[in-house]
Amino acid sequence: MPRSPKLSEAAMLAAERRIPELAAKSGRAAYKLALATTGAVVVKTSKGILVERKADGTSTVIKALRPDKRVKLGLVLKRAKQEVAA
Repeated sequence: MPRSPKLSEAAMLAAERRIPELAAKSGRAAYKLALATTGAVVVKTSKGILVERKADGTSTVIKALRPDKRVKLGLVLKRAKQEVAA
């Protein structure tokens, strides 16, 4: 199997800068594919509402979600230990 040529530092940085753009394109493509394949997609809106979007453009509200809990940057969460009843 032939090896790919090594990337220069500049080429690697240029490729890394495209990651957010490629991720956004992939997300949109997956959404469109799911919509085309199944006819409907369930999504959470930015306003905290769970909706079903259909291929014909209509939306049905499934339920309103609880507001997100904001956390401080860098906060480390630890799992609480559960006591096992014997």
